[in-house]
Amino acid sequence: MLEIRDRLEELRQKHAQLSEQLNDPAVYGDPQRLRVVARERAALDELVVTYQRWQDQESRLEQARELAEDPDMRELADEELAELEPLQVATLERLHVLLLPRDPADDKSVIIEVRAGTGGDEAALFAAELLRMYCRFADRQGWKYETMSSEDTGIGGLKRVVFAINANGAYSQLKYEAGTHRVQRVPATESAGRIHTSTATVAVLPEAEEVEVAVNEGDLRWETFLSQGAGGQNVQKNETAVRLYHLPSGMVIECQDERSQRQNREKALRVLRARLYELERQRLDAEQNARRSSQVGSGERSEKIRTYNFPQGRVTDHRIGLTVYQLGEVLDGDLAEFITGLTRAEQAERLRELAGGS
Repeated sequence: MLEIRDRLEELRQKHAQLSEQLNDPAVYGDPQRLRVVARERAALDELVVTYQRWQDQESRLEQARELAEDPDMRELADEELAELEPLQVATLERLHVLLLPRDPADDKSVIIEVRAGTGGDEAALFAAELLRMYCRFADRQGWKYETMSSEDTGIGGLKRVVFAINANGAYSQLKYEAGTHRVQRVPATESAGRIHTSTATVAVLPEAEEVEVAVNEGDLRWETFLSQGAGGQNVQKNETAVRLYHLPSGMVIECQDERSQRQNREKALRVLRARLYELERQRLDAEQNARRSSQVGSGERSEKIRTYNFPQGRVTDHRIGLTVYQLGEVLDGDLAEFITGLTRAEQAERLRELAGGS
């Protein structure tokens, strides 16, 4: 307990120092440094407030225990103790969670790629519904989003779409969406009324800043082509669409949604940086043997992480065994219950690992 208290005091002092830096003209006049300092302090806000609450509870508990020694005050003190002791236990548990090492990518914006999987046109329609679900989720948070690249089927479906959600902390909430999503329903074109199963895959990448991922221009090869609409017809006379080849990794990225070649090039580079950043994260994880095989899952696309069952109106997340009978609300962007459950499951697993290694 003494070690935890020392760590909490250290972080409280760091929070105070960061608060002072925000009032420093040298920091305030440097937008990039100001952004870094503000982000670091914000990451400690809840911990400092929770630590103060825990100290207040500890002080009140000591007073109640002293009162309990007085026979005339014992009954009142016992009531106080019965109320405070479980509160302090819950506060301490929260402090343990807040002291867990944070994923540095949690504060980042995200680039999400949704691809139609098995199921033909029905899978493409489902991919379009997932895109709408994430956009509605972003709307609920007041977050901005933009399409980077898309390939539609002409009947309202999407073979593939890449889009960005630009918001501090978006990755911490949406990283659990990576994997294979499965839908079970009767397609509109199915005359026999049979339930079909289709899938779509979701990849979630933290968006990297230019200073975090160096891209060598000599490693790139660009092609331009006419942007195409549904059915493959050319929709512009000028070659505004771009295809980016990253020679060392073999990655190929296409962007054609913008009207200018420059804008499409910028978006292609953003996607490339995000993919290279994630590759480096995976490499470091492998080297440090830090990838966990937990109930939350590894996020591999082969995993069927969630099923959307239309006949029963239910959505089930297979990683934590959570089922809700609010299919319409979920597809309208209400993902809060799943995000909360998955976050708590990951935190509990990490706490168990720490306890096992101590």
